[in-house]
Amino acid sequence: MRRASLGLGTAQWGMEYGISNEQGRTPAAAISRILAEALKRGVQVLDTAALYGEAESVLGAHALQMFRIITKTPSFAASMITEDQESELNQVFNRSLKRLSSPNVYGLLVHHASDLLVPGGNRLWSVMSRLKEQGCVQKIGASVYDGDTADAILTRYRPDILQVPLSVLDQRMLLNGQLERSKERGVEIHTRSAFLQGLLLLPPAQVPRYFGPILPLLTRWHAAAKEQGLTAVQAALTFVRDVPYVDTVLVGVESLVQFESCVADFGTDASFDAAGLACNDSMFVNPVNWSR
Repeated sequence: MRRASLGLGTAQWGMEYGISNEQGRTPAAAISRILAEALKRGVQVLDTAALYGEAESVLGAHALQMFRIITKTPSFAASMITEDQESELNQVFNRSLKRLSSPNVYGLLVHHASDLLVPGGNRLWSVMSRLKEQGCVQKIGASVYDGDTADAILTRYRPDILQVPLSVLDQRMLLNGQLERSKERGVEIHTRSAFLQGLLLLPPAQVPRYFGPILPLLTRWHAAAKEQGLTAVQAALTFVRDVPYVDTVLVGVESLVQFESCVADFGTDASFDAAGLACNDSMFVNPVNWSR
C-alpha cells in the first residue's frame, strides 16, 4: 500500500505557534539536532514561510541541499492585486532565498490562496510562473484552508502543489472529494494540522472552553484511539498517512526526542479508523477562526 512521507513544518522554529505549545520558539541547538536526524531518517520536505518569524533565517544557518524547501508568499489580503503586489512578491521571495542561503527552492506557495482569487490574482501566478521558468523554484502552488478554495484554484490555475488541512476531525476535503480531484489533476498534496495545532493531543480535561461544543467529539476521539490500541499521536498520524491522495504529511516538532517519537509513530504498521469523528464546522477545525 502506498504511504505518504513525513515532512517538517517550521512555524514554531521561528515564532511561538500552536495551541498546546508551552515552550515558545524551538532553540537553535534543538533545530540543528532535529535537522541532522531528519537527514538520516530520509525526511525531505521542510515547509517554511516568510511570515514564520525567523524560521527562514534559522534554516539558512544549516546545509539544506539535501532537503526540499518550500516557502510562501506574503499575505496580501487585498481586494485587488496590482503591480505593487507583484513587486512585493518578487522582493519577498528574493529575501527568502537570502535568508535560506539558497539559490533556489523546491516549492513556492501562495500563503493565503484567496489572494489568487481576487481581481488581478493572476498577476501573482504570473510572477510565480516566471520564477519557475527561471529555475528559482521547481514547483508552485497554494496553501488552502477549505475545499471550495481548492476547487476555485484548480478551476483557474494549474498548481503543482496544494497544501491542505487534514486530520481525524477535519476530513472535509477528503469526504467532499477535493483531495481526489486534486490528485487526478496531478497535484502534489501536502497536509498540515494532523494534530490540529495540538488540540487532538490535549486530554479532554485540558481542552480550552472555546471547544466546549465539540468536547463530546474530542472525548470520542480519544476513546477510539484507545480502543484501537493506539496513542493519540499514532492515531492522528497514521490516519493522514494512509489517505491515498496524500504525498507528504507535515508535522511540527520542538525537540529531537519529539521528532524521533514522531518518526516511530508515523512508521507504525497499525492504521486508524476515523469513521464518525469528522467535524464539518469550520469554527472548530480551522484554527484561523479560533477564539482564545
